[in-house]
Order: sequence, then C-alpha cells, then structure tokens
Amino acid sequence: MEIGVGLGVESAMKIPELVLEKLRELPPDKQRAVLEFVESLRENGAPAKPLKGFEGLLEEYNVQITAEDIAEARREMWGNFPRDIS
Repeated sequence: MEIGVGLGVESAMKIPELVLEKLRELPPDKQRAVLEFVESLRENGAPAKPLKGFEGLLEEYNVQITAEDIAEARREMWGNFPRDIS
C-alpha cells in the first residue's frame, strides 16, 4: 500500500499525522519495531563511506608489501613442495 499515491498536496501534508495515528493503534512492541525501522531509514539515507581497497585497509598499519616480499613468501611456501608427483 503506497500512502502517497492518489493524495493531493493538501493530503500529503497529513502524512505525519496519519503515521502517528496508525502508530498509536499498535501495541508497544510494534511501536518499537516502527521506531527501529524509521531510524534505519534515516541511517540508510546517509551517504555511504567508499570501500577501501586492499592497500587502503593496510594504510593505517603502515604496512609496506613489495613485489620482492611476495616473491619471497612464495619461495618459502612452495620451497619444499615435491616437484615430481609420479
């Protein structure tokens, strides 16, 4: 059910009153659920923080990983791996 559909400008100004009227008819647990929903709507309307890439996640720890570090880790991990599996 869409409240705004079919309402004129005069009626649209009554939406807060209509919501409040409907809210008062609900039991306390349902009122709490409505409050939580409204708060989530407000939070979801806030601009989201951009996601960081892998390097961005590490920047606060001042970690510097070079290509040589990665190559050394590969050599250490795969150094004792059997080459002939026959």
